[in-house]
Amino acid sequence: MKSIIIAAGYATRLYPLTENMPKPLLEVGGTTILDRLMRDVDAIRGIDEHIIVSNHKFYEQFMAWSRQAALKHPVTIVDDGTMTNETRLGAVRDLLLAISQQHIDDDIMVLAADNILDFSLQGFADFFHDKGASVIMCHHEPELQRLQRTGVIAVDDNMRVLKMQEKPEQPVSHWAVPPFYIYKRSDLPLIRDCMNHGCGFDAPGNLAHYLVDRTPIYAWQMPGHRFDIGSLDSYQEAQQLFRGER
Repeated sequence: MKSIIIAAGYATRLYPLTENMPKPLLEVGGTTILDRLMRDVDAIRGIDEHIIVSNHKFYEQFMAWSRQAALKHPVTIVDDGTMTNETRLGAVRDLLLAISQQHIDDDIMVLAADNILDFSLQGFADFFHDKGASVIMCHHEPELQRLQRTGVIAVDDNMRVLKMQEKPEQPVSHWAVPPFYIYKRSDLPLIRDCMNHGCGFDAPGNLAHYLVDRTPIYAWQMPGHRFDIGSLDSYQEAQQLFRGER
């Protein structure tokens, strides 16, 4: 299995911190957001390579990070060629670039790089193997306003996804979807062809939304919390929560 980390955003809501620094390389509690994530992903059984997609603006910073990263498995940095938020490819196009450029023919774990988790992703990988199908992550979200700003799913009793919405005015459930996915190798043809059939490209959830009607997808309820570093306020909150922790 390959891990593909989407790290090509420009994080304008975190300016001036991220004007000349990619958000995943900001420090929280004495270590970078990316190091926290990769330390866990690198330990997952079955992972054999990491691919990080960067924009051109921050490519050299990610290259410098990769040279000192103490990971068991090799790291490849893919440059998506963009320099500004206005010319960004979007998460789905960045994923497709990585699949094409690296000639990937394997199961893939796809993660957004700007999140901190207080649980291991090994359980997510185990769930994927148990189901034998592509899987996404979910968590119970009681607040309507937050549901209206994220992906939302309806599931059956076996947690198979029946429907997925993107930022819905009227959510079908309280199951919210963070940007963590594992896609089966057998679903790669659908993924490679998704842009020819109207798949959205800006958010990583656009691909899961597209695939739900075309292949079985199951949802794993995350057993802990996810901290989305999306604004100066959330970054400062994370700094407080993880102070002194490495």
